[in-house]
Amino acid sequence: MNEDKREGKERKTTVFNLNSRFWRVSLTILAALLTFGGPYVVLVLFRALDLNYAISLASGFIVFLAGLALMLFLIRKKVIS
Repeated sequence: MNEDKREGKERKTTVFNLNSRFWRVSLTILAALLTFGGPYVVLVLFRALDLNYAISLASGFIVFLAGLALMLFLIRKKVIS
């Protein structure tokens, strides 16, 4: 019985504890950076490397969608209210 209690406590400790202030703030900032800054950075980086403009736009759009998906995840988990 004592081992069962230890296993229960071990399961509760995870890497991403969304109740932690550090992870809430970090993930919120990451979502904002991906959503608003990510597409611009990708566009500028691809233009500086003289790569195809259509690929840079598509990559920027994918980064934008990743930011929106993270934001949606945080809203559903009630990290952002």
